Amino acid sequence: MSKSIREQTVEQLGGGSSILVRQRREHQEMDRLMDRYGSLDDLHERERVLKQVVQLVFSHAFAEETVLWPAVRASVPDGEELTARVEEEHQQINDLVADIERLPAGAPEREAKVQRAFALIRQDIRDEEDLLLPRLQDVMRTARLRTLGTAWAAVRQTAPTHPHPVVPRRPPGNALLGVPLSVYDRVRDALGIGGSAVRDQEGGARPGRDAR
Repeated sequence: MSKSIREQTVEQLGGGSSILVRQRREHQEMDRLMDRYGSLDDLHERERVLKQVVQLVFSHAFAEETVLWPAVRASVPDGEELTARVEEEHQQINDLVADIERLPAGAPEREAKVQRAFALIRQDIRDEEDLLLPRLQDVMRTARLRTLGTAWAAVRQTAPTHPHPVVPRRPPGNALLGVPLSVYDRVRDALGIGGSAVRDQEGGARPGRDAR
């Protein structure tokens, strides 16, 4: 198996448009923002950075689940097992951030959930960069990695930017429910309003996990 994509050059990963390079670039930005959050004392600035983390993580994950993971399942011998593991991590992050958005800024319980979400995000990044993406690299031609990267980037532009635990983790259900919600999310982002569009209806249910 190829080594972690963290340890390879852009050229080894297929060039700037490759899905591997695009994934790594956004993972690096997630790490940077989470580190930035941890370095801040001002509550208002921490909330601003947290919002950036949430928007990046959820648009990134939606593009993975819509474009990248189906390609992994179709191409990698144990792709089903690998993507199921990552999807479970995504669902846990989704549930945690939905809880975070229900709690007031500065609440101790909220901060504990933020730190738990950050730990899961970092674990998800490691699993993808060390295990899943190298397996894809081993079986996929460079031209196909670039095509996937272009499709991933296009989907990311119309992806939800907040947690919606009722949205399934897999196509076609994630696209049927997620794309309309992305419009709602982006309007709320533009107005400076956080939160999930369907959180009041979700209650304790988490059908997104069962409908992977």
